[in-house]
Amino acid sequence: MGGQGAGADTDSPATSTSSAGSAGSARLSGGRRWAVFAAYLLAAAILFTVYLQLSRTAQLNSDSANILLMGSDLLHGNLLLHGWYMSDVPFFPTEIPQYALLESFLGSHMQTAHVAAAMTYTLTFLLAVLLARSGSTGREALVRTLIAAGIMLAPQFGNGVFALDLSVGHIGASVPLLLTWLLLDKLRPRWWLPLLTAALLGWTLVADPIVYVVGVGPLGVACAARVIRGLVKGAGRVSSRIAGVWYDLALGTASVAAVALARGADDAISALGGYTVNQLPFYLTPWHYLHNNVQALWKVLEIFGANYGGHSGIWLILAFGHLASVLVVAWALARAARRFFSVSLVDQVLAVAIVLNVVLYLFTNAADNAAREVAVIVPFGAVLAARVLVRPAGQVTDAGEAGSADAGSGQEHGAAASPGRARLIRLAAWATGIVVLAGYAAGLGYEIVQPPAPPANTDLASWLVAHHLRYGLSGYWTSSSVTVDSDNRVQVRALTQHTLQRDLWMSKVDWYDPKLHYANFIVLDSQPGNFSYWQPRALVTKYFGVPAQTYRTGPYTIMVWKKNLLNSVPSLPGGP
Repeated sequence: MGGQGAGADTDSPATSTSSAGSAGSARLSGGRRWAVFAAYLLAAAILFTVYLQLSRTAQLNSDSANILLMGSDLLHGNLLLHGWYMSDVPFFPTEIPQYALLESFLGSHMQTAHVAAAMTYTLTFLLAVLLARSGSTGREALVRTLIAAGIMLAPQFGNGVFALDLSVGHIGASVPLLLTWLLLDKLRPRWWLPLLTAALLGWTLVADPIVYVVGVGPLGVACAARVIRGLVKGAGRVSSRIAGVWYDLALGTASVAAVALARGADDAISALGGYTVNQLPFYLTPWHYLHNNVQALWKVLEIFGANYGGHSGIWLILAFGHLASVLVVAWALARAARRFFSVSLVDQVLAVAIVLNVVLYLFTNAADNAAREVAVIVPFGAVLAARVLVRPAGQVTDAGEAGSADAGSGQEHGAAASPGRARLIRLAAWATGIVVLAGYAAGLGYEIVQPPAPPANTDLASWLVAHHLRYGLSGYWTSSSVTVDSDNRVQVRALTQHTLQRDLWMSKVDWYDPKLHYANFIVLDSQPGNFSYWQPRALVTKYFGVPAQTYRTGPYTIMVWKKNLLNSVPSLPGGP
């Protein structure tokens, strides 16, 4: 009796040990999660510091200045940016709210743009690593991390930095897109997940039309292929087959719904008097001119830091080293294409997105644009390479087929190799990877110790402030950079090169209203290059007459009148 009573009141030794073990395991698991979280925070802080310094090695110009001015206007209550004319990409509601938030703490200074750029690339880096590691553990997770992080580590050689770690361009769209793909990869199929996907893609599509090519389109293509395959190869009745592909069908529908949501949002913004987006001509390059688009391939190399043309010494060595990233991504893309239905949905989407983005760039007039038009393929390629080339042996994919690669060596499924040979291949792969990664890190270290590049036209801004010139006109690349450089103490507005009409590209209509502003000077710039030269002297004389005074400082000529020049700016035909 006593023994039974004791047993009823207390746990048995076995039960007590089991409970203690479970509690300890839970504590260990919770502690491990916090350790991982802390590691990501530390990595984010280090990466942000590095990319902030890297961003400062590239020169800010009026593109970044105009985004800052939009963010400031948003911060001051112009929530739909009424009166603004955007570029062909509105960056709303992604980068512009980001800039506004940072300006609320840091002010509307050029350095704020560097902070925003470093923040964007750091987020892109971390999300790419998270997606690359998804579904893996142990050594596989480590190797995936090294591949993805290695490819994205060092956007070098000027243009690469400009496209990925400075320019407000398509790299920003990769943040919400990577988040969307991460959710699709991590979460189990639920009825609400396609709805969330449609909302995220629609939101990003409002901000950047490139999402048609690298988000909406790839998801729709991948889901359509999976649905067709499921219906053709499925067993049972048609209704059973449809039920078997409901999730892919729902996600494909979500890609269409995202377009409808984005267009509805655009229409609502227009109806409420919001911003206007400039529409640029877009067309396929005629076949007999297609050879001119080959130069776009060099711009693809630029974003990977592998554009070796025109370099020498250490830069040439680093460029050849970065060709490894291009080859690894190309290898992963080829493997994903050859084994399309044995990789995951996210891998399929990434592969299709890279192909569509490159095709768009090479076969249309987009080839004439900057390298940032294909910036998204860097994080997408890094993730694809890590996930496709490093897969657990015996892994079963969602297509029901066994995985095909050894985690360390990436051997093809079924390839006959002795254990000794496989070990040598793994060792060679590790040694090569470590050497390449060390080269990338050394190149990054070399670049971030370079002196920061001052924003464009800082000397001009100081000169205008000192001479009490407050409101004037100039070319696009001189105008808003001076405005932000001077903390708005001087405001310079852009006129077009060939007509001297208002330049409604990333500008606001009321800047040119003579009832609101008194512009009495024009700045000419004799520096060579697309980002500086502006010398329409004959047109200046034609429309504004002879200036009362003319000054020269450095490459600039400042002409001053005793009248409001805004009254003489030629009108835009049919414009606002």
